[in-house]
Amino acid sequence: MDFRWNEGQLALHQRLRTFGGSELGEDLIERDRAQSFSRTGWQRCAEYGVLALPIPEEYGGLGYDPVTCAFALEGLGYGCRDNGLLFSVGAHIWAVELPIWKFGSAEQAEKLLPLLRAGQMIGAHAITEPDAGSDTLSLRTRAQRDGQGYVLNGRKCFITNGPVADLFLIYATINPRLGFTGITAFLVERDRPGLIVETSYGKMGLRTSPWAEVVLQDCYVDDSQRLGAEKQGHTIFATTMSWERALILAPLLGSMQRQIDECIAYVQKCSRLGQRVNRFQAVAQTIADMQARLESARLLTYKAAWQLSCNEPSIFSEIAKLQTSEAAVQVFQDAMEVCGGDGCTIGAQIERDLRDALGTRISSGTAEMQRSVIAAKLGLW
Repeated sequence: MDFRWNEGQLALHQRLRTFGGSELGEDLIERDRAQSFSRTGWQRCAEYGVLALPIPEEYGGLGYDPVTCAFALEGLGYGCRDNGLLFSVGAHIWAVELPIWKFGSAEQAEKLLPLLRAGQMIGAHAITEPDAGSDTLSLRTRAQRDGQGYVLNGRKCFITNGPVADLFLIYATINPRLGFTGITAFLVERDRPGLIVETSYGKMGLRTSPWAEVVLQDCYVDDSQRLGAEKQGHTIFATTMSWERALILAPLLGSMQRQIDECIAYVQKCSRLGQRVNRFQAVAQTIADMQARLESARLLTYKAAWQLSCNEPSIFSEIAKLQTSEAAVQVFQDAMEVCGGDGCTIGAQIERDLRDALGTRISSGTAEMQRSVIAAKLGLW
């Protein structure tokens, strides 16, 4: 297997790394305190083509393959310290743009994808409910047939981008007795009567990526707003999760590498007990372990991305998401300890990385759920 990047991929990675460092992350410490989403940063991402990375050229996108997208987003994550913004970008791309591209009608794709990739619309993926996370069998939001459309009723929670979204991808069941085979997906714009976005949540991590509850009260949608066929929602959701879990944490690879590089620079300039800190074996071995965890997550992410490009079913999306989120938690915790008291300060910006990493173990399916999916795919259940 050839692990070398071509000139175009290297140039794209470096461009996004430079862009992330120079154009994103302004006033991040204050915005994190205020839990403020950066519309300026979002629009800059759109103008720089980040939201268009995987979208086919026929819809104004850049048409990059999954592996190239992962490498580009790793570069963006190295440059940009706003993990929340990048998580929101990932949710928009992989959980809204992608299912429209893969399952939408020609009319839906032609209308919505140019607006989404240009940042003129922000997308939110709404499946999680108070009693049903990724468990589609427990979904309670109903879609009842009414003439040439459906009436939606239900409540969604923990919806990434919910407070700022213009378009919601809503999952509902046409008949709870059908289980996952009754799930159907709908594209509902924010101003649709009966769709209510309620107060957003305060969060520990990923605070610049907002959450909200979405309430549907007799919300009427016509057939043109259904995504895919009736009862195809479970397939849409499964495909979406394969892409999202493989790629939404690709920026974290860059964040971890930046943090490791900063730790190396820190220990090389600091002295304790008459010698440079990097000469202490415990410190050097801790940083070596940090790099090993990152390399494992990196390889799994690119394997998952490669299998997406081959349209092969696999367990690597879940493994990559699990390993990357858990590696990030440990890497950022180690970084705090390597830097000692300095690492615990807000100004060092490590504690925020750690809080953000903890949030990635929950969003897009908890670490425990990823293990359950992996076990099921291995035939254990």
